[in-house]
Amino acid sequence: MKVVVAIDSVKVSLTSMEAGTAVKEGVLRAHPDADVIVKPLADGGEGTTDALIEGLGGERIGITATGPLGKPVKAHYGYLKENGTAIIEMASAAGITLISEAEKDPFLTTTYGVGEMIQDAVEKGCRNFIIGIGGSATNDGGIGMLKALGYVFLDRDGKDVGEGGQALERISTICCADADDKLSECHFQVACDVTNPLCGENGATYIYGPQKGVTEMTRDILDLGLSHYADATAAVTGSDYRKAEGAGAAGGLGFAFLSYLNAELVPGIELILDAIGLEKELPDADIVVTGEGRLDHQTAMGKAPVGVAKMAKKYGARVLAFAGSVTSDAGACNQAGIDAFFPIIRGVSTLEKAMNPENARTNMAASVEQVFRIL
Repeated sequence: MKVVVAIDSVKVSLTSMEAGTAVKEGVLRAHPDADVIVKPLADGGEGTTDALIEGLGGERIGITATGPLGKPVKAHYGYLKENGTAIIEMASAAGITLISEAEKDPFLTTTYGVGEMIQDAVEKGCRNFIIGIGGSATNDGGIGMLKALGYVFLDRDGKDVGEGGQALERISTICCADADDKLSECHFQVACDVTNPLCGENGATYIYGPQKGVTEMTRDILDLGLSHYADATAAVTGSDYRKAEGAGAAGGLGFAFLSYLNAELVPGIELILDAIGLEKELPDADIVVTGEGRLDHQTAMGKAPVGVAKMAKKYGARVLAFAGSVTSDAGACNQAGIDAFFPIIRGVSTLEKAMNPENARTNMAASVEQVFRIL
């Protein structure tokens, strides 16, 4: 029996690989001769870097980067030396969790630190990039990131336009000559699960701005700034991505990747499943095990476990899912490719006790063992 395991983290309790290892333990108790392959799983959002570092044997690179309001922050990214790949979460340097509610200011917040992380990875020899852009605090169209990579944005007086959303309407000249030549050798894949354009009522400012401090009085100013930035970019690059799906992601960071770094915007789960090489393990797999902290109807709407299930079904594998908890509407997961799912809680318990890492590991292994004994 060949079993392929790709289970998302059980938040607070188990990382993806810890959960996968517990599943493997349970399978082997029931079938000692089983061939069990464990892969890391994430969806391109928070935790993706750490999951892939752990699961793919990468190195955690710490860096002091410019935070969203210009103050230094401790950030990190993953480095896979074997294939020269960097795994970066933009939120590590420009995330909304790095500032308080009172500090939210889309006129000032910058993605400069994201560019510093990319530049550091380039200097280490990375030419392949997997970048998650969820959880941003910014609305600067990505010019902060681009400035850190050597792009220059000047006003009418030939001065630097500054940082944040306030800078966009002042852009008069964009110079690409000083950008690092090695960027042209780089391949950027950006995990992006939103389809919003850059500007307008469905764009970055209107849809995602309010959570970053945008008000009804300021949204038109910021949106016009993004539009002006798009005009200036089109004049320099000869391309106009303002209406492209995902251009409005992360306050316009998607637009910057498309326009200046020739990036691909890819749904998060597709990008991660490709990165972990899951599909090559599936043609001869008998059973695929997936899951996450809680299975519910949202899981069936394209979250990581369903991405695994859909890929497994291409090869006729049976798909089982295990979760910390299961809601009453989780039956939708059955229609989405998961043949059967199981909660791992084995008795009346407080939430604190259930989420204790040792208890979660024990419960996972025991539940998996009993399910596999009937196969």
